[in-house]
Amino acid sequence: MDRRHGPGTRGARDPYFDNAKYLTIVLVACGHAWEPLTYGSRTVTAVYLGVYAFHMPAFALISGYFSRSFDMAPGRLRRLVGGVVVPYVLFEIAYTLFYRWAQDDPGYPISLLDPWYLMWFLVALFIWRLTTPLWLQLRHPVPVALALTALVSMAPDAGGDLALQRVVGFLPFFVLGLTLRPEHFERLRTRRARLWALPVAAGALAAAYVVAPWFDAGWFYRRGSVTGLGAPAWAGLVTTPALFALAVVLSACFLAWVPGRTTLFTTLGTRTLYAYLLHGFLIKSSRFWGWYDHPWLHTPVGELAVTAAAVGVITLLCTSPVRRVFQFAVEPRVPWAFRRAEPAQEAEPPVSGVPSERVLHP
Repeated sequence: MDRRHGPGTRGARDPYFDNAKYLTIVLVACGHAWEPLTYGSRTVTAVYLGVYAFHMPAFALISGYFSRSFDMAPGRLRRLVGGVVVPYVLFEIAYTLFYRWAQDDPGYPISLLDPWYLMWFLVALFIWRLTTPLWLQLRHPVPVALALTALVSMAPDAGGDLALQRVVGFLPFFVLGLTLRPEHFERLRTRRARLWALPVAAGALAAAYVVAPWFDAGWFYRRGSVTGLGAPAWAGLVTTPALFALAVVLSACFLAWVPGRTTLFTTLGTRTLYAYLLHGFLIKSSRFWGWYDHPWLHTPVGELAVTAAAVGVITLLCTSPVRRVFQFAVEPRVPWAFRRAEPAQEAEPPVSGVPSERVLHP
């Protein structure tokens, strides 16, 4: 994302969005860490559902907000390749090799068309960003994006290659971000908005607790059709706008309470792409080697310990030493891959929304 308050503005970097990115990546890590605990705890399941209802939509929304100035200028396309495509290829291969080793499955295929685990977000970001100029030309882009999402949600055969279901499923939030302006976020950063956010969030958690025993979290994953979740195809016409509205409301509640001042974790919010791409190795390790098999982890104290560990690890992955070690893969310099730019292209301002700068929080 851009290093300022919004695309096209000049001035100091706004800590609000760095704070939002850090807090969201913390929620991402906690959500992944809580998943094995949901099978035995209604409370954890309720919190898990509450977080999953909005954390990736908020990710996509902020990404869209800082992509408003993206166009097909050569310099921006080059940075899109270096900031999204190259890390995707490197980490997709790395995750596949990790799976082969951990599962003793040397024949597990490497497929760049089938994103593994959390790599789908980079595919989505690449596609979203490339289509940004089109969305900005539409009179009503959000309804169009919702209609497209509803149609895809009804297609059971969609979603194989390039994680299409998820790419399209979270598209409306990215498009909504494209339509937002700084004043929209300013309205959230008021005392009145914060006060309203409390009962709304509390009500959402209470509702999550009620439905926790039977609700399928797959509705929030958006990685399959509605028929795969046991609903008739026409339900996609209802669930798509309903889940969109729920996610937008909860995202607003979350963003209302994000600090607007510089905090101890503001700087960490500038390196969340590292945390996003790297923490998946630990999450998958916990599943492969049965870290959750210890009964005490499924007690209230154990659940708190898992949460604290998730926050601590994701924070560590946002630090400068981690960036220095993995910068070659997360923020690779690939000028050798392109023809020499003309002077006008070299002077082009940075692209808003490049993940290595602002997007990830995912």
